[in-house]
Amino acid sequence: MPRSLVIVLGDQLDRSGAAFDGFDRRRDRVWMAEVAEESTHVWTHKARIAVFLSAMRHFRDAVEAEGLVVDYTELAAVPRAGEPATLAEALAASLGRMAKAGWNPERLVVVEPGEWRVQEALRAAATAAGIPLEIRADRHFFSSREEFAEHARGRKQLRLEYFYRPLRQKFGVLMDEGEPAGGQWNFDAENRGAFPKSGPGVLPAPVRFPPDAVTRGVIDLVNARFAGHPGSLAAFDWPVTPAEAHAALDDFLTHRLPLFGRYQDAIWTGEPWLYHSRLAQALNMKLLDPRDVIAGAERAWREGRAPLEAAEGFIRQVIGWREYVRGIYWQFMPEYLDRNALGADQPLPNLYWTGTTEMNCLRDAVGQTLTHGYAHHIQRLMVTGLFALLFGVDPKRVHEWYLAVYVDAVEWVELPNTLGMSQFADGGVMASKPYCATGAYLDRMSNACKGCRFDPKKATGPDACPFTTLYWDFLARHQKRLARNQRMTMQLKNLGRKSAADMLAIHRQADDLRGQMP
Repeated sequence: MPRSLVIVLGDQLDRSGAAFDGFDRRRDRVWMAEVAEESTHVWTHKARIAVFLSAMRHFRDAVEAEGLVVDYTELAAVPRAGEPATLAEALAASLGRMAKAGWNPERLVVVEPGEWRVQEALRAAATAAGIPLEIRADRHFFSSREEFAEHARGRKQLRLEYFYRPLRQKFGVLMDEGEPAGGQWNFDAENRGAFPKSGPGVLPAPVRFPPDAVTRGVIDLVNARFAGHPGSLAAFDWPVTPAEAHAALDDFLTHRLPLFGRYQDAIWTGEPWLYHSRLAQALNMKLLDPRDVIAGAERAWREGRAPLEAAEGFIRQVIGWREYVRGIYWQFMPEYLDRNALGADQPLPNLYWTGTTEMNCLRDAVGQTLTHGYAHHIQRLMVTGLFALLFGVDPKRVHEWYLAVYVDAVEWVELPNTLGMSQFADGGVMASKPYCATGAYLDRMSNACKGCRFDPKKATGPDACPFTTLYWDFLARHQKRLARNQRMTMQLKNLGRKSAADMLAIHRQADDLRGQMP
């Protein structure tokens, strides 16, 4: 007799996940579906579409090779008549086919989805079908939604450090006899280096994963069906299987972790990877277990293959920031999506979809995003994110862009990082202050200002850097609100030194920038 239909989503590709607990090959089935809505509810980058579809098809093939029965719906290069557009429609269609064949599941089983929209759609579909939906806790993470809610209860502020340290203690990560390795919890101060004027030198190229037959078929499908979507697949080489993901991890630990910490905040035009791991995509699709990632980084330090500041900085991103962001998402959804504490209302400039701009830093960051579906965290926070913040873009539009263009974007991790950390639209839940800076920051941390026609030191005039102009305009527009934030005291003092004439010229130039930018 039929029992469970196990739903596997595109970001739940974990054979050891809770959805498979007690799986009976004789009575249970796996259900997976490719549907257009998951690529069109935001204008999704071709590489993001391709990485999900390819990884899903590889997962299907792997579990079928084990002898599991998989009900799998594939997208076609040309939409078919009557094709289900959404996950809910695809699930209803599959259940209808199964019923006609005499297979009626007693329950639907899924691991906690990574997006509120998907979770609610599955609940509605289960209710419509009259079949119970069992949502199981996601063991991929170190902390549960409930544990984060308990951590948040009664706290006026939610800060990473006070969530990160107990997790390190609980799981014995970088701990020596009950104390943090090296005598301190956080080595962030040692991890803010910029490259010398000569540049980063010879960089270790990340291991590549040339598309196999399955991936090539997906690339052809995406190029045909989603031809109008942004981005390119010419350089597609993302890991789409657990074996490839582990090879990517080994490559990072061997070749880039030693210098990751020192240069994690640095930018160099034309160099998209630098010393970053490129592992977020594999982690967020659950091709890679974060326990393996953390254990590997700690082992590299203990064996003398990487300095402690590099290992701690990287581990903090995985067991700290990643867990904290997920907690924030589920603590405040669904209303979190509509927060706009600064009242930003500008449209997203077209340059985010084209890369066409005279600003070197933005042209480089957006250009590599369109080529690879990737930019490292400082490019996202302090280039594309900073410009949107200063420009005053509606944070929901910024969120939709980040969700659309990055291969590692799943909403639980992308939304708080964008709306909260980058745009300060949650009013300070994620960050204690807005991450705002002039072009001087970019001049210090990158080579982008060299050869750029704009001068990062100037706020007005034909060669003024738009970042610098918009920075002073941003501080002035939000001065009353920011005055309540002690961490903004120095920046507001500097604002106070500007003359009325200077500020009038800055406001006019900022208004002209917004008016001239399509």
